[in-house]
Amino acid sequence: MMLAELMKKRSKLVIGLMGGTSADGVDAVLVRIDGWGEETRMEQLAYVSIPFESEVRRRILDIARGDFGGSRELGRMNMLLGELYLDACLRLCRRAGVEPGQIDLIGSHGQTVYHQPVKEPYLGREISATYQIGDVSILCEKIGAPVVSDFRVRDMAAGGQGAPLVPYTEYLLYRKEGSDIALQNIGGMGNITFLPRGGALDELIAFDTGPGNVLIDAVVERLSKGKLRYDEGGVLAASCPVSEELLDRLLEDPYLRQKPPKTTGREKYDQAFLQDMYRMADALSLSDGEVLSTVTCYTARTIALAVRRHLPRLPELLIVGGGGSYNLTLLNFLRESLPEVKVVTNEDLGRDGDAKEAAAFALLANEAIHGVCSNAPAATGASHPVVMGKISQ
Repeated sequence: MMLAELMKKRSKLVIGLMGGTSADGVDAVLVRIDGWGEETRMEQLAYVSIPFESEVRRRILDIARGDFGGSRELGRMNMLLGELYLDACLRLCRRAGVEPGQIDLIGSHGQTVYHQPVKEPYLGREISATYQIGDVSILCEKIGAPVVSDFRVRDMAAGGQGAPLVPYTEYLLYRKEGSDIALQNIGGMGNITFLPRGGALDELIAFDTGPGNVLIDAVVERLSKGKLRYDEGGVLAASCPVSEELLDRLLEDPYLRQKPPKTTGREKYDQAFLQDMYRMADALSLSDGEVLSTVTCYTARTIALAVRRHLPRLPELLIVGGGGSYNLTLLNFLRESLPEVKVVTNEDLGRDGDAKEAAAFALLANEAIHGVCSNAPAATGASHPVVMGKISQ
């Protein structure tokens, strides 16, 4: 379908694709979207999550580390991810019982391999940078629908940090007239959105709270000698005590004191951060299990500190989503750290937390083709609202 025809349709079948900083795989969701802007209504129809093969995940993380590969490696991975995203779309269509030709639009976040939100000197200029890969031309060719991708860069061109991207969609779907609500996503990184009661879009607050699962997953891989990717249910962390000494040192992280708008990523919580953490742990004679329990508690404390330090008041409800919402030990630590706040998951509210971020990019794609600004400058720090995303057809 050509873009001019698509813009006239009020109801559309839209696929949203999301690949997170954990590089676990690709989430794909099919939604029906009616309208656009503040009149938007969305219904989830089907969802699939397809894990990457171990070698693919390892190669993505190597590329994201910044000191591996070059243009050849990036070019190949860019096209490989495009093929894997196509596989996810086709599997999603089969699950939903729809033909690929019935899809009206696709929104793809892509795989972030570099994100530097703050300007730094480079060849005589001061620049910020972000890079998401996963070529969408394959989707256009094989599905036959327009694709919106590369959402972050326009916000950065307007002086923003290119993140967080989901606050606009959370404003559309979660705001409540009489309540202060916060939404905490725990993916590779953690990010929070605060929706004040009766507030307008320019009154919301959103920023990255710090590490989400990235440190937890790294410690699990070390503890299991590469056999496990994550701590299912938080069972491993629950079996060991927290080291208050290591926790106190980790909480000295200057990012936690930095005021919003702010965003972070693997570029900060990287191998160097882990090595420093393990040096501290070795000096305290801690086991890998104690380190895991401590970083799990640390992740919860970073969220609690963000709520207390950077929100205007405590929310009545904190809705937790992302992979971290299934880590019961992490949730228990979070509830202990914020006893005044009701902490729930998307599933507690009858929503699908797994599909939430992928669905956000379906919504952002729909806004893009209608020329609706969707970057929430109050969250990203951009100088003005912009239409995010590049359209391929």
